[in-house]
Amino acid sequence: MDKLWAPWRIGYVSKKKEKGCIFCNAIKGKSKKDFVILKTALSMAILNKFPYNNGHVLVCPKRHTAGLESLTGKEVIDLFNTIKKCKQKLDKLLKPHGYNIGINLGIDAGAGITSHLHIHIVPRYRGDINFMPVVTDVKVIPQSLETLAKSFKK
Repeated sequence: MDKLWAPWRIGYVSKKKEKGCIFCNAIKGKSKKDFVILKTALSMAILNKFPYNNGHVLVCPKRHTAGLESLTGKEVIDLFNTIKKCKQKLDKLLKPHGYNIGINLGIDAGAGITSHLHIHIVPRYRGDINFMPVVTDVKVIPQSLETLAKSFKK
């Protein structure tokens, strides 16, 4: 049997669930390692701790709300501007070839967190679907969150 050594995964496997909303905790600065990369008056961007790809960012309103319908016009504009700023920064830092940008609404749509609306920004690269996920159902993320978070803050 081949083994893929990933010692950083022990934090996820053995971690106790964070109390409360992870986004609200990050907004309030309650998390030790929240990887917040941008805050505006009405929204926030945070690196996904369990990314689909390197540079996976989550953008959310600061106000705890689950649905699009409850967003104010100002919140919608602020969220979209935050998405735009994050994409521009990712373009500069990681130079991806494309993006998946989307919202999963509801558990049946794939939302892992249903109580606080958030938008995924997933950088994509030519060839990022290589033999690892196809043959072994394993995705390799080539950069640590700490290193990427520091890059955003430069």
